[in-house]
Amino acid sequence: MTNKEITLDQLEVGEVAKVVKISISGDLRRRLMEMGLTRNTEIRVIGKAPLGDPIEYKFRNYNLTLRKEEASKVIVEC
Repeated sequence: MTNKEITLDQLEVGEVAKVVKISISGDLRRRLMEMGLTRNTEIRVIGKAPLGDPIEYKFRNYNLTLRKEEASKVIVEC
C-alpha cells in the first residue's frame, strides 16, 4: 500500500483499501458502523453499475451497495 488517502468512490473494481474516516452523519453513519465498516476495516470494490452508480463493496464477508455520493464521504487509504 502506498498510504494515499482518497474517497471510497474513487477506487476501481478489484482494488482494496482500509477505511480511515467516515464523514457521513446520522442514521447512515450508525448503520455502516453497526455493519462493521469502521476504521482500519479492509474493503474491496466488487462492481459498479454501468453508469458508475451504485457501487458494490465487500468487507468482513458482507456485501454492501452504496450510492456514489455516500461512498464519497468515506475516506480510505490505499
